[in-house]
Amino acid sequence: MLSTQKPAVTLVNLSFTWPDGTAVFRDLSATFPIGRTGLIGTNGTGKTTLLRVIAGELTGTDGSASVIGQVGYLPQHLTLDVGATVADLLGVAGRLAALRAIESGDASAAHFEALADDWDVEARSLAALDRIGLPAISLDRPVGALSGGEVVLTALTGLQLGGHEVVLLDEPTNNLDHVSRQLLYEAINAWKGSLIIVSHDVALLDLMDSTAELRDGTLSVFGGPYSAYQEYLAAEQAAAEQALRSAEQRLKTEQRQRIDAQTKLARRQRYARTDFENKRKPKMIMNNRKQEAQVSAGKLRGRLDASVEDAKQAVTEKEARVRRDATISITLPNPDVPAGRRLAELRDAHGHGIIIQGPERVALTGRNGIGKTQLVSTLVSPGPSSWRGFQAESFIERIGYLPQRLDHLDDDETLLTTVRAAAPGLTDGQLRAGLAKFLFRGDVVGRKVGDLSGGERFRIALATLLLADPPNQLLVLDEPTNNLDLHSVDELVNALGAYRGGLIVVSHDHHFLSRLGITTWITMDEAGLHYS
Repeated sequence: MLSTQKPAVTLVNLSFTWPDGTAVFRDLSATFPIGRTGLIGTNGTGKTTLLRVIAGELTGTDGSASVIGQVGYLPQHLTLDVGATVADLLGVAGRLAALRAIESGDASAAHFEALADDWDVEARSLAALDRIGLPAISLDRPVGALSGGEVVLTALTGLQLGGHEVVLLDEPTNNLDHVSRQLLYEAINAWKGSLIIVSHDVALLDLMDSTAELRDGTLSVFGGPYSAYQEYLAAEQAAAEQALRSAEQRLKTEQRQRIDAQTKLARRQRYARTDFENKRKPKMIMNNRKQEAQVSAGKLRGRLDASVEDAKQAVTEKEARVRRDATISITLPNPDVPAGRRLAELRDAHGHGIIIQGPERVALTGRNGIGKTQLVSTLVSPGPSSWRGFQAESFIERIGYLPQRLDHLDDDETLLTTVRAAAPGLTDGQLRAGLAKFLFRGDVVGRKVGDLSGGERFRIALATLLLADPPNQLLVLDEPTNNLDLHSVDELVNALGAYRGGLIVVSHDHHFLSRLGITTWITMDEAGLHYS
């Protein structure tokens, strides 16, 4: 029996084009079913833009996107709003302020109206934070004082409290440590309502009921989790590759047969001319045979050309079924760092420390909120710096820093001018060629940073860092795999593998770290820095 249940989201001929004329997608028609759906696609395909249209933050240039009820949205760039408080993220700031005003003796009717009889709003909010693994966070604490993982978990808790029918999550596991990810997975499993989640986290995607892929401007929905979709896709692509090989072989056969036939026709024409010149038969008979041969040859050529064209069309159709996804391409220049050159030093309050020298590779790990970001960010400050007893000092000037929040970028600058600031000695042509490797091509380089999706923003930050001229002698990367699709992560791993400068990486992705040839592992906790 067919289900009569309405879908969570319905797209009808939905299109979106940026003001500069860049089309993100055209005529999308699809439905997101009730339940949990993972939305995947390579960087730059428009996943974030689609979520923003569904959430009502952007308006499609054509078509429509309808939702069955109230929609909640957790964006990628949530951590950039450093002035917001925990209460803001939870969506209870107004009611909390009204409650506190009433408790302080202000009996204004406006406060009672704002509170709406939600007298336990503070206790309920703190209990929800406790359930998600954040028991010690004040509702007045600013976002800027939270780790990226704490921000995400807090906002997710707010969406739970809001009771939205449809919730959109854009890369929710970015910056989450192992414990926090497990808490998020548990929350997703227990979620009441429908979810659409953009993510590159395979473990999270495998918790989904459905998988939707945005690719080449079309949206396809598969009834199963990511791993099942990958198995289906692998089988489909194997069949597509085989069909393409068969079509290509048929085209070669048809082309060879046409050449053979043309060779035979040319030979017959030579023989006919020889007979005509030697007058071996009466002229009338010779002319009739010549005309018959020309007609026959013309028909044969027509059939052969048609067969070749049919074979070419078949190849084109089969090629369209085979995936050729674009990925970033990274080649890092040699910064010429001698093996004994001192680059930086990290120390804890007990005097335990490490001096990073030459092309050393250091991984800094630890739970959310312990201070990893604060520690590595001090390396880009001039002279020695300290934070809660931890100390960091750099001994060089050319340090490339990729912050977790990506709040160092000027939203009003274009992509081209942003990269030019890091490589002032390069020509526009060289800068454009470098940006193309990060999938920013043509007029796109004139877009403003503030108009980019989270994934695009990350790519321009990475491009600015890795295209720097002169090249950086030390790279400090804070969660560098955030927002990168799996193919792009592979490219980053390969590029860092060939990099001959120093490297400090903060990451919760142990699979990624294990591929970088880490020479020193540092675990950070309340007691200090621990090395292995």
